[in-house]
Amino acid sequence: MSFPPLQNTLLLDVLNGKETERPPVWMMRQAGRYLPEYMEIKRKYSFFERVKTPELACEITIQPIDIVGTDAAILFSDILVLIECLDVEVQLKPGFGPYLPDPIRSAEQVNKLNIKPAEEQLSYVYDALTLTRKTLGGRVPLIGFAGAPWTLFCYLVEGQGSKTFSTAKSFLFSEPEAAHKLLQVMTEQTIRYFHSQVKAGAQVLQLFESWAAALGPDDFKQHALPYLQQIAAEDYGVPLIIFCKDAEWSYPLFADTNVSGFGISWGCTPEDARNFAGGKTVQGNYDPSKLLSTPERIREETKAMIRRFGHSNYIANLGHGILPNVPVENAKAFVDTIKNFTP
Repeated sequence: MSFPPLQNTLLLDVLNGKETERPPVWMMRQAGRYLPEYMEIKRKYSFFERVKTPELACEITIQPIDIVGTDAAILFSDILVLIECLDVEVQLKPGFGPYLPDPIRSAEQVNKLNIKPAEEQLSYVYDALTLTRKTLGGRVPLIGFAGAPWTLFCYLVEGQGSKTFSTAKSFLFSEPEAAHKLLQVMTEQTIRYFHSQVKAGAQVLQLFESWAAALGPDDFKQHALPYLQQIAAEDYGVPLIIFCKDAEWSYPLFADTNVSGFGISWGCTPEDARNFAGGKTVQGNYDPSKLLSTPERIREETKAMIRRFGHSNYIANLGHGILPNVPVENAKAFVDTIKNFTP
């Protein structure tokens, strides 16, 4: 499969360790809820209609490139689509969030899982990637992504979002054999999913361990890290970014893997991030809530953020996903400040 040549190589250059004139910039969740153009589509189609219709996913993915001007596109999708490969239903309730009517709460359920290979079950994701890569015409690179095994485990067992994921943790500690069997299944599916995404056109991959901090450091090392390391040991042929939100302390444990970059949340200082990353690229970490301040303040703080990280081996981004009530002009102020930055 052939695609148009890439014109903006900033993101790939930085992830490959090359010096660039400025940091590349993109924003997690940049395709979606804060854009009026996205809200128009949302009024016509349900969430999973948007995700599972390649033409809609493509249009939504490209919107921030046209409107805000980021240096990369990230596919409009959701980390929970991979759960479909276990034949587990996922719903998205407006005003509530993800909801699983039949969560996994017993070893018997784990043993009876109807596992469907990710490369076969998620064809709409791959079709969307291919269509988007072609439609972008090489303007910017395209990022594919997945949720990490522990984060997906949290939703599979809890059945919904949670501040503590106490039900998921209870299952992990009371049924360790079944829990680790489920984590291993999700690990193998994620590896297959990533390979298929690259084959379909993804030029960078990002793995989201959004609920890393639900486990303490020792438990994270025992119950989540081994699965992340399996995924990170694979050679996908494209750069891989790992984002362990609020567990950046774990990044030295990926030194012998194929990780090219590390996502940083706003709870970690740039100085600590550099120390944890061990010379590899870091990505982050502007607090999305600060995009609700004034453009003037955003510009000042963004410049300060870059200076603290240093512009080499650095990808400017948020510390987590952009909020739905962020004014578009404020998102532009953030992106434009980075694009106009000079050391």
